[in-house]
Amino acid sequence: MKYDIVIIGGGLSGLVSGILLTKAGRKVAIVSSGHSALHFSSGSFGLFGQRDGNFVEHPLEAIAKLPASHPYSKVGIDAITDYVKRVKPLFAEAGINTHGSEERNHYRLTPIGAFKPAWLTIDDYATVGKPDNLPWGKVAIINFNGYLDFYPSFIAKGLEEAGLSCSLKSFTLPELETLRKSSTEMRAANIARVIVGDVIGDVAREVNRLAGDADTVLMPAVIGLFDDEPVKLLREKVDRPLYFVSTQPMSVGGMRSQIRLRRYFKKLGGTYLLGDSVTNGVAEGDRMMKISTVNLGDMELSADYFILASGSFFSYGIMANPVSIYEPIFGLDVKAPTTRSEWYHKDIFKDHAYMRYGVTTDDEFRVMKDGRTLDNMYAVGAVLGGCNSMKEESGAGVALMTSMKVVDNILAR
Repeated sequence: MKYDIVIIGGGLSGLVSGILLTKAGRKVAIVSSGHSALHFSSGSFGLFGQRDGNFVEHPLEAIAKLPASHPYSKVGIDAITDYVKRVKPLFAEAGINTHGSEERNHYRLTPIGAFKPAWLTIDDYATVGKPDNLPWGKVAIINFNGYLDFYPSFIAKGLEEAGLSCSLKSFTLPELETLRKSSTEMRAANIARVIVGDVIGDVAREVNRLAGDADTVLMPAVIGLFDDEPVKLLREKVDRPLYFVSTQPMSVGGMRSQIRLRRYFKKLGGTYLLGDSVTNGVAEGDRMMKISTVNLGDMELSADYFILASGSFFSYGIMANPVSIYEPIFGLDVKAPTTRSEWYHKDIFKDHAYMRYGVTTDDEFRVMKDGRTLDNMYAVGAVLGGCNSMKEESGAGVALMTSMKVVDNILAR
C-alpha cells in the first residue's frame, strides 16, 4: 500500500501530524498499537511550566532562552510563537474545548491537591489564574462510593492549606453499584460509560443534595468519554459552579482527546491502522522505502515520507537493556552514554539523565542511522532527545510544536 506519508505512532504528536498533513491534501496512514500517553493525561497541555524546580509564568520567554540541544530551539522561537496560536482552534475543530494562553501559564489542580502550571486545559477541569488567590469559596468535594482512583482528602488538605473550607461527600446510584461487584470494574472509563442519558439527571440531583452551603463543587473527571456533551449537561443541571479534577489513570479527559483527534483524522480522509505495530523498515541509501507491520504481514507500507512518533520509554519508542539505550524498530541512532551509571541519579526525585535521551536528528528533525541522515524520515514528540518533559511540564508542547514544524518541513519540499 502506497501513501504520501506514513506515521508510526497514534498519540498526540502522530495524530496532530496526520491531521495537518491530511488537511493539506496528502494521503496519510497512521500505524498505532493503541494506548498512548494521552490515556494518562492530566486534562492539561503543558508548553513550558518549570525550570530548575521553579514555576514558569511566561512560557515563551523561557523557551527563547533554552539551549540549542532542546527540541524547542530546533523549532525556533519565531515558529513556536506562530504555532501556539493555531493549537486551540485545531483542538476545537476536533471537538476538544480548552482554555488558557501561551502568554501566561494558569494553574491546574492535581489529584493530590497541589497546583501545577499549564498552557491549555480542557474546559471543565479545575484551574485558577494563581494558586495564591483561589476563587471557589466553600468547596464540596464529591466522589462516587467505591471509586478509589480519586483522593478527596488529599485535595481537601491542599485547598485548606490555601485558606478554603472543604466538605467531603460521596454517593452511589444503582447503575454504579453494578460496577462495584468487581474492584476492576469501578474505573474511570467504565464509570463514564454508565453516566449518560437519564443517569446524568440522577447524578445532578445527588450532587445538589450533598453540596449543602458550598459555593463550588469538585468531582473526579470520570464523565464524558466520547465527547463533552454529558459534562455540559451535568454542569447545567448542578445549581452551582462544578469543576472536575483529574484522577489517577486511566484519564477520561485524555481518552476523550485521543478519540476526538482520531475521529477527526479519519473524517478528513486519513487511514488509521489501530492495534498494529511496525516491526521493521527497508532503507535504500539515505531513504526509508517501506515498513512492515504485525497485522499486515507481507503487505508492506511504502511512502514518500515517514514520521516516527512512537514516544519514549513509556510507550517503548525508546528502550533500554543493561548495556545500552536504543530505538527498537529501525535501530536509529540514540544519543546516550554507554556507561549505565550515567543514566540515572541515586535520588529518585532528581532530574535523571535518561529522561533526556532520544533519537538523534538533524536541525530539520530528520533521523540518523549509523551516523547518516535518512532524508525522508522525521521524528516528533517524546521520541526526540534533548529535554526532560516531565520536569519541564513541556510534553504536550514538544509534541505539538515539533509535529507542526515537521509538517511544514515536509510540505515545503
